[in-house]
Amino acid sequence: MSEMQDNVVPHTRVRSLREAIRKVQLGEAERSDVVVELQDTERARLEMLADEMKDVFKEIPEDDDQFTLQIVPGSTPRLWIDVTSHVVVGGDRKTYRFLKDTRFGRTVLLETSEIDDMADCLTEYIAERILEREKALEGDWLNDRLQRADAEAKSVRKSQAWHPVLLFLVAFIVGMLAGIGGLVAYAWFANPV
Repeated sequence: MSEMQDNVVPHTRVRSLREAIRKVQLGEAERSDVVVELQDTERARLEMLADEMKDVFKEIPEDDDQFTLQIVPGSTPRLWIDVTSHVVVGGDRKTYRFLKDTRFGRTVLLETSEIDDMADCLTEYIAERILEREKALEGDWLNDRLQRADAEAKSVRKSQAWHPVLLFLVAFIVGMLAGIGGLVAYAWFANPV
């Protein structure tokens, strides 16, 4: 048996670092092509949704700057609606996912593969936020108005509170002057010189 092993030519493997680097680079290029292709697909779907929303964004009041319709690229492209909410494309590259960051964490507001359903949901969300802002502004205005009315009432009460005190002081001074005048008159007429 040992003679047989001696006759077998051992398999020699030639290792080349250059070939290994080339192989790794090719694999990375293929993976990054796939990633770029997926990101391009996601971005294209988000651009279609943004096009659906353009007319809605044109109707937002000019003084309301809480909304943005902006696609931000990255490993996961996002269509930002406002500071706390955005839309991403799901892992199947067909599903839209509307996400909102809250103090309790990130919430999915809607997940759908229908662009019209997502556009309707975004439109309703924007309408709700506009009304919330108007209520907040109205509440601020009402609060300011009530505070001014309260300050005016306090001012009137203060001036009314001083009125009796001033009346007392004037009466006291007049009484004192009358008393002094009476004493002077008595002294004048009681002791003729």
